[in-house]
Amino acid sequence: MVSNRSLETIEFELAVLIRRVMSINANKKGAKLDRAAYLLLHQISVQGSAGVKVLGEELQLDISTVSRQAAVLEQKGYVRKVPDAQDGRAYFYQITELGEADLHEYKQSRLASINRLVESWDEEERDQFGQLLMKFNQSLKHRTRPDNKA
Repeated sequence: MVSNRSLETIEFELAVLIRRVMSINANKKGAKLDRAAYLLLHQISVQGSAGVKVLGEELQLDISTVSRQAAVLEQKGYVRKVPDAQDGRAYFYQITELGEADLHEYKQSRLASINRLVESWDEEERDQFGQLLMKFNQSLKHRTRPDNKA
């Protein structure tokens, strides 16, 4: 069992982190992508063409939310619909050149911001922090319900 002190530290620091990240994002006027668009474009860029069901499962969103977000990306020219050859009623989303370019630009901006925050850290600290964040995110992803003990 994790100590209460450790849990309290994690709980509070997560609350502070979320608040500060939200504050930073609220101040980014003129950004071409918001968090939802970034995550959706990133997922399509990494895995290739994908349908709303697969995207929803990966991003832990319902199909209607993914469809709505993807429709906005399509209107902006970031993705296009590609018919599913096996199921004429279904389609996949594929990232466009504009989508790739703006995703790359946005990601480089994010990386530069993060670099400024951790530039005084040594490589081992950055690596450890990244690995722990990934482990924490995987724990969140695999959680099936709030009271899941597994």
